[in-house]
Amino acid sequence: MARGGFPGGFGGGNMNNLMKQAQMLQKQMQEAQKEIESAEFEASAGGGAITVRVSGKKEVLGINIKPEVVDPDDVEMLEDLVLSAVNEALRKADEETSNKMGKLTGGMNMPGLF
Repeated sequence: MARGGFPGGFGGGNMNNLMKQAQMLQKQMQEAQKEIESAEFEASAGGGAITVRVSGKKEVLGINIKPEVVDPDDVEMLEDLVLSAVNEALRKADEETSNKMGKLTGGMNMPGLF
């Protein structure tokens, strides 16, 4: 081992290359995050009776409820359909985030990055 160095020649030029790769990965991850945040995800429940749109920021953008599903005597069913559609749309947003970021990180688990 060289004096003051790392085994295997880790240092100098290799460290510069590693830093450049890390900066490039960071830039790609930021771009992917912006792309995800601007994307919209849609899900429906009750055979399309309820449709929900969410953003990649996990904000509900819209809820469409077909009039025929509105039954004043069965509000609980309507609530369940809305809940189901919202959760599915959010799941789709999470899945897309994981897929895009997983491609960049090679599947490494990097909590807190996205």
